Amino acid sequence: MALKATIFKAELVVADMDRNYYGDHNLTIARHPSETDERMMVRILAFALYADPALAFAKGLCVDDEPDLWQKDLTGLVERWIDVGQPDEKWIRKACGRAREVVVMSYGRAADVWWNGIRDKLTRLTNLTVLNLPGDVAPALAALTARTMRLQCTIQDGQLWITDGSETVSVEPERLMGPRG
Repeated sequence: MALKATIFKAELVVADMDRNYYGDHNLTIARHPSETDERMMVRILAFALYADPALAFAKGLCVDDEPDLWQKDLTGLVERWIDVGQPDEKWIRKACGRAREVVVMSYGRAADVWWNGIRDKLTRLTNLTVLNLPGDVAPALAALTARTMRLQCTIQDGQLWITDGSETVSVEPERLMGPRG
């Protein structure tokens, strides 16, 4: 019998002073059976960092041809493609050919090894941004996991604070590649 995705609900309030974006988002997140709380919460963090009314969770792990999140224009063209984790170089190149902007948010112990292995192969991709989260961030985010979440995210000067009202996680993603600001 195949395992089904677990559904999580999140009320996410974003105050992004860097982009002058302020919004409330009611999110429904399907966590794939093979996905960890850490990865799911990094997807929510990526949503907060790039929050927009048109940004949506894609099928990600369930479908080979979709990212974790994407933002499409009114014609269906992909404006922003966001992947979480450590995709291979071929996958990143394909994404860069399909979207105006591609963002990869890496995290975990093997992130440095992954980046050192593919960095030189991606130098010509002008529409790629690669961010890396410090090692303690994903476990701290996982501690905020609940089936129903109320989260607030404040972004200022490249730093994020995400809280559930009792615990706060401070995040400063390291920009490995891509334009600043």
